[in-house]
Amino acid sequence: MDGKAKVFIVCCNRLLRESIARILNRRTDLEIVAAQALGFVSRGEIIDSGADVLVLDSMDLLFGSPRASPPTPTISRSIMCVLVAMEDNRSHFLAAVRRGARGYVLRDASATDVVSAIRTVAEGQVVCPTRYTKVLFDFIAAQTDELPNSRKREKWGLTRREQQLIPLIGRGLSNKEIANYLSLSEQTIKNHIHRILRKVGVSDRLSVCDVCEPDSLAASIKSSGYSV
Repeated sequence: MDGKAKVFIVCCNRLLRESIARILNRRTDLEIVAAQALGFVSRGEIIDSGADVLVLDSMDLLFGSPRASPPTPTISRSIMCVLVAMEDNRSHFLAAVRRGARGYVLRDASATDVVSAIRTVAEGQVVCPTRYTKVLFDFIAAQTDELPNSRKREKWGLTRREQQLIPLIGRGLSNKEIANYLSLSEQTIKNHIHRILRKVGVSDRLSVCDVCEPDSLAASIKSSGYSV
């Protein structure tokens, strides 16, 4: 980006807001156009500010609840968003990405990490914790696996969540691994799988894969000895 990147800071936490502003003021390539509390700024003000980067410590302003659906942003996508001081939660991370966030910085990040993230996003790139790269890869892989067979699964009356489990079962993941991946309890996954077995009319998870995912890694499940 030519010249200074304009940054609009909107943080619920006053100490964090003032700290970020103080740090950025020392940088010659970044210009703060405003630093406001969440409840004292309008979406129109942000859009009209001409900011290149919006720094937030909450998902509420742009997207409402992280679990809201559909994920429709209420701020122009031309303003690149960096979420800072975020909790280490994969579901919230994926929700932020779906809603257009370009940066996701955790609570334990250093001041240097925050500045680096803002600069990276201002340059048109994206940034997230290194370990979350795998989360993105796994998420895309699961979505890709699901598409060819989604209509086929609908005839059994599977819910969206139950359909989501099929490719994960097909990849040989245990109940615990699936629970960790989806940020759900292991018992919840077990209950979902029991309902899938009943709806599809089979007795074990390997058979679910044979029926719903004939090209899946069913053999790996069989050899692993996973049980419902």
